[in-house]
Amino acid sequence: MISGIEMFGSEFLGTAAMMAIAVMVSASRSLPRNAAYRSDWINAALGWGLAVYVGVYVGWRTGGHLNPSVTLARVVSHWIDPKATLNGLPMGKGGIPVTAANVGIFILAQFLGAFVGCCIGYLGTRRHFDLHTDPDVKLTIFCTKPGIRSNFWNVVSEIVGTAILVTWVFVNGGTPTQVGPLGVALVITVLVMALGGVSGAALNPARDFSARVAYAVLPMADKDDADWGYAWVPFVGPCIGAVIGVVLPNLFSLVF
Repeated sequence: MISGIEMFGSEFLGTAAMMAIAVMVSASRSLPRNAAYRSDWINAALGWGLAVYVGVYVGWRTGGHLNPSVTLARVVSHWIDPKATLNGLPMGKGGIPVTAANVGIFILAQFLGAFVGCCIGYLGTRRHFDLHTDPDVKLTIFCTKPGIRSNFWNVVSEIVGTAILVTWVFVNGGTPTQVGPLGVALVITVLVMALGGVSGAALNPARDFSARVAYAVLPMADKDDADWGYAWVPFVGPCIGAVIGVVLPNLFSLVF
């Protein structure tokens, strides 16, 4: 049986690794005097996908959720089928039981890991944050910002993206190849390509909220408000999308 500290460490380190890489990729393409400055959108999408790939491998002991929405989906799955576990393995074969304590450990580790990962990514590109540039550019290195601000439709975008992600999580084990972390990396890549320019494609409350906190406290030139008025959108949307993403495949008996 995996201990609480092992659960925390797996989700914390996995989420921190994901966010550190993602922040450095975003900073490298967005901040002046960097050789990757003004790289195209595919660079950002692939960078995010591979950041998730690394994070899922680091967090393998717990199934590499790295995302409160995925954890919420596992809880809903357990409500539908009491045999379902947090990491998808059967009880007695490494399965982590769905309890309030375990869910709390997962989510706390994800939010703290995302914050620490953002700080590490910031340190890795520190000198470039001293350069003067558009404050919105620095904000979007950390957290999401919509292409067109329309909170309702931005929430819809986050619901759609997260529902697709979670549906994939719950059905992918039934495929012959079971590509695992590489598969989820490609799913994240294409979702960022599809919705990154629309709502920011957060798909993950911790990835956005903790990043806003990091942006708010870290020192840098030309820093503006963390746009807290938008912060609820990438929090609520992914949670709704996660529930849809687990209910639909269960409705059609597609869950592996």
